[in-house]
Amino acid sequence: MRAAVIGPECALIAVVLLIYLNQVLFTVYVVRMHGGDASFIARYLPDGWFALADGNPLVRWLAEHFPAPEILAPSVLRVQAFLELPFVLLAFVTVLRWLDRGLYRRVARSPLIRLAAASYTAVFCAAEWDLRNPYTIEDIAIRLVAAVVTPPLIAALGGREREERLPISTSRLVLFGVSLWGLGYLVLVVYDTALLYNLGKLGAELPGAVGASAVLVAVRVAASRFPGRAVAGAAVTIVGNGLRWALALFLIPALAVRYGVNFGSPLLAAAGGGCVLLVAAVRALREGLGARSSGGPAQLFTVAGQLGLAAAAGLAAAYGAVHWVTDTYYEAALLRAMCVFLITAIAVCAATDEGLRIIRTTTAPGDGP
Repeated sequence: MRAAVIGPECALIAVVLLIYLNQVLFTVYVVRMHGGDASFIARYLPDGWFALADGNPLVRWLAEHFPAPEILAPSVLRVQAFLELPFVLLAFVTVLRWLDRGLYRRVARSPLIRLAAASYTAVFCAAEWDLRNPYTIEDIAIRLVAAVVTPPLIAALGGREREERLPISTSRLVLFGVSLWGLGYLVLVVYDTALLYNLGKLGAELPGAVGASAVLVAVRVAASRFPGRAVAGAAVTIVGNGLRWALALFLIPALAVRYGVNFGSPLLAAAGGGCVLLVAAVRALREGLGARSSGGPAQLFTVAGQLGLAAAAGLAAAYGAVHWVTDTYYEAALLRAMCVFLITAIAVCAATDEGLRIIRTTTAPGDGP
């Protein structure tokens, strides 16, 4: 019998638990060593950080009984400096695995992971320098260590993955879109409540996080039990291949694009993300139309019409998803819009693929009276 494969999801959960453990220990340190006042570090960082959970009874009890609080000094910024890189890289490769296990295996074992680690570390270090504080030099050194040790971990996990590439299907892509929203929501919760040292906000975020977790578990169970092996039509296949290309190409510049909105130029970041999507779209179109080259120009115009209709419907649905809900962070609105766009576009492509299939079947030669 084959041994069970430990996916990046398990490693990601372990890293998240370590992040929250550090938050609890950080609170203990601040309560015992600084009388609950985080201003010794908060004055170096922007507003919106250090909403402590020092009023929580369990945290207060632990703070009162912790035997040597002075040893918890590394919980101030430095532990998070090590854990942030594996957190974001494991989240990314988890998404890759949900879309295509073969792609995840190849990427995890390729130089792309080391390049992504270097790219993300450069962005993190630039942000550290922009927010200079007494721990900046130590944090940068720790981030460099994380950049060395994280890629081999991901490569080892990917090496255990079995080679498998299920055909693209509508059901798998829809489940992937819902999964992407669920994981993205939880990543935003971790950033807001833990990586910004806002453990005191966790109670308010907990109902949404529990709901997103329940949706995510249900969707992943459904994806494992009903993998959707039916081959999709032309438009859905192009969308699926476009997703594969987009994720593979976006791996290295992802964090630079994300941080470019806050620390650089939003227009430049948007242009970079747009270029990645454009290249992915072109590659997917070439692959999809090349596989069906017998259709000639008529096939090209038909697929273009399908994709145009799907894009228009997706944009309309994304617009509604953004404007019907008020968000604290723009990332939450962007995540919801992206997932709604994707699911709507897939549904429209599937509907038009099926409509064309029916038309071709009913008008095929020899079907007349």
